[in-house]
Amino acid sequence: MSIELRKDFTYSLIVPTSMGVRITPLNGQPVHSSDTFMLQATSAETNVASISSYLGLPVKVLTTFVKDSPIAQFIKNNLASRHMVYEGPEVPQDGPWGYRHQFNIADSGFGSRGPRVLNDRAGEVGRTLNIKDFDLDRIFGEEGVQIVHLSGLIAALSPDTSTFCLELARAAKKYNTRISFDLNYRASFWKGREKELHDVFTEIASISDILIGNEEDFQLCLGIKGPEAGGKDIPAKIEGFKEMIGRVKGTFPNASVFANTLRQVVSANSHLWGAILLEGNNWNVVEPRQITVLDRIGGGDGFVGGLLYSILKGWEPEKWVQFAWATGAMATTFLTDYAQPIDEEQVWSIWEGNARVKR
Repeated sequence: MSIELRKDFTYSLIVPTSMGVRITPLNGQPVHSSDTFMLQATSAETNVASISSYLGLPVKVLTTFVKDSPIAQFIKNNLASRHMVYEGPEVPQDGPWGYRHQFNIADSGFGSRGPRVLNDRAGEVGRTLNIKDFDLDRIFGEEGVQIVHLSGLIAALSPDTSTFCLELARAAKKYNTRISFDLNYRASFWKGREKELHDVFTEIASISDILIGNEEDFQLCLGIKGPEAGGKDIPAKIEGFKEMIGRVKGTFPNASVFANTLRQVVSANSHLWGAILLEGNNWNVVEPRQITVLDRIGGGDGFVGGLLYSILKGWEPEKWVQFAWATGAMATTFLTDYAQPIDEEQVWSIWEGNARVKR
């Protein structure tokens, strides 16, 4: 295996995040036509960490909460139910126009009608994530962490969170913790901050061990030329994806693992799902296969979660991409944004295409 992990650790995985809630209409209906919604706690980074936490590895969440908020308590209860430890300051709400946890308003789509997502992030408390609120020497030095997973969503959320992610990466490097970085480009986050964020993302990528993205992420975050984003006939573009990842590797030689998901949308409920993984000089490719989708949100996070779990378990790289493909596919069968695997066998059954009843 190309990634050597710390042996002295309290946490297998740590994720910094901004927690929020998602409200989703029932039965695949659009938001504007609905009057009954499901509420869930969510964030992309805890979606990733859920694979490890549900399968028994110790996970810690670094975040921030609104003080005395029932929504904050709802989130804390949810994280505890996912077997995650959390740490972070309690920020006073500061009146009705003050801080709150973000709201994600989204439907699942159905058939020929694609899903629509509205992010309502005004006053988001996660934008206050500040390095001064966390003792990095304790977290990385005394407690010990095998992998810290950073997301471009958090790195781009605010100037404070950009600094926060940079300092986390630097501390991880100092204490021999491996760094995973999922670029997660969002145009609205980058508006007016393009050069600043390019510099931040480039530094984090330069000391990362695992780099994850898609053709758009690598091009827009890091300036690496790649194939045209979107469109159909994804299998025909695989060589182009490989060439792009090769350029990423040449630019960021510290990293030893590069991953790129492949998705072609046939309908809201039918996708072609694949992946590319470069470990050292070895390619592992899952040609896109058809999956049935209940709710697509969180599929990419599920892939990353399965990849990190596989690395943490010390498996051979060939299994990393297989397990990650399966946990990504699994996430799309849940109404939550995150997969909740009961055991590894359940995941491997998805990889093997075995949907038979288990008695």
